[in-house]
Amino acid sequence: MTSMPTPDPSAGRPVDRVAIVGTGLIGTSIAMAAARAGCIVRGWDIDPGVAARAAARSALTASATAEEAVTDVDLVIVCTPISAVARSVANALQAAPGAVVADAASIKEHVVAQVRAVVDPLDLPRYVPSHPLGGSERSGPEHASASVVDGIVWAVTPTDALEPEAVERLERWIRRIGAQPVRLSPERHDRLVAFASHLPQVASTSLMGLAATEEAGEPEILLLAAGGFRDLTRLAASNPALWSEILLANRGQVASAIDLYVSRLIAIRDEVLEGRGADVERTFDEAKRARLGLATKPTIRAGVAVLQVEIPDEPGALARITAVLADGRVNIEDLQIVHSPEGGRGTVHVTVAATAAEGAGDVLGASGYDPIRLA
Repeated sequence: MTSMPTPDPSAGRPVDRVAIVGTGLIGTSIAMAAARAGCIVRGWDIDPGVAARAAARSALTASATAEEAVTDVDLVIVCTPISAVARSVANALQAAPGAVVADAASIKEHVVAQVRAVVDPLDLPRYVPSHPLGGSERSGPEHASASVVDGIVWAVTPTDALEPEAVERLERWIRRIGAQPVRLSPERHDRLVAFASHLPQVASTSLMGLAATEEAGEPEILLLAAGGFRDLTRLAASNPALWSEILLANRGQVASAIDLYVSRLIAIRDEVLEGRGADVERTFDEAKRARLGLATKPTIRAGVAVLQVEIPDEPGALARITAVLADGRVNIEDLQIVHSPEGGRGTVHVTVAATAAEGAGDVLGASGYDPIRLA
């Protein structure tokens, strides 16, 4: 008679005990979000001073060793630099045989290959590659906040070796602490973040470096830097060692993204140089509409239309837009505010009857707004 496999006692069990290995900005932020959700959190960092600052900043308990931190937990999140992820994952899988172990590295194919090279194949089903897409140009636990995790996309990139229940346990916990799990293959993840995360860092750094070089002969150049320049170069203040490691680990995808970006810059240069005003305007208009489309997409039901309107994030801005529509005798069915993560601007989704959409757009346009009809 064939024996049945022994059920995993952890299957379906909620994740209540969490260990964070690496208590920098993202690790401590995750710890704070987990504690807020009612989890017991322990943490360890190779630098005891960093771990102590993380403990003072959050509700995590600093452990003397990584093994102590992960003992008897339900979930381990490895938030170390990329070069230390594989060994940290392997150690956690061995020290916490009942736990799901995930990492927070921003590169997946490279890290997965390194993990497979050092992890016992019998432990691989409990390793879930992942990447919380949150953070800032700052570093260290003193800048951590549970809000870093609020509403972010948390990429989950399972491999063939994974136990489905391990993936589902991680995803349930991600939702519990306020983030949104999204499944991607490791390869697709790396290709997409090369454009959405790594290329912006390269562009910001290059622009700031160019301005610094030009300042040598024109000391006033940075004095003339307006808000747009400061916004575009904000990422240049990021951790150099961290970003060097990230870019080299994803070098093929990053190089492809840079090549496409250079091609786009050359195309815009030619449009400007050749005086093709209509083409320049079209390029800017397409980019503007795509940028506004980054705001949260609302659910659109039958019989209504949604207009997306950008407004300043300041007192009275919402009242002005509703007053404009009231003066134009446009009835608002629903209204949603979407705050911009960059700060200073927001987006309003105004829902009106489908038959009133054109009139509402005209009313808003006449008052200086630039509405975009989503549907």
